[in-house]
Amino acid sequence: MIFFYDLNNRIIRLSEERQNHIENDHPEMSGQIDKIKETLINPDIIVLSKTDSSIEMFYKYFEITPVTKKYICIWLKF
Repeated sequence: MIFFYDLNNRIIRLSEERQNHIENDHPEMSGQIDKIKETLINPDIIVLSKTDSSIEMFYKYFEITPVTKKYICIWLKF
């Protein structure tokens, strides 16, 4: 299990199961843990889910990723 902090200094845990999901279902995110950490610490925008008030979506734009320029979106459920 990996632990991060978000910009509000909350502890965020990334379970092995969620890490496997990210890297297997989204292969462009394999080896991108540093980008996940950066997105949580310094997001461009945070959006609250319209359908589930316990979900926050952290977005950050990256010029360089394994595939192309793109936004990374990290969903957090509290």
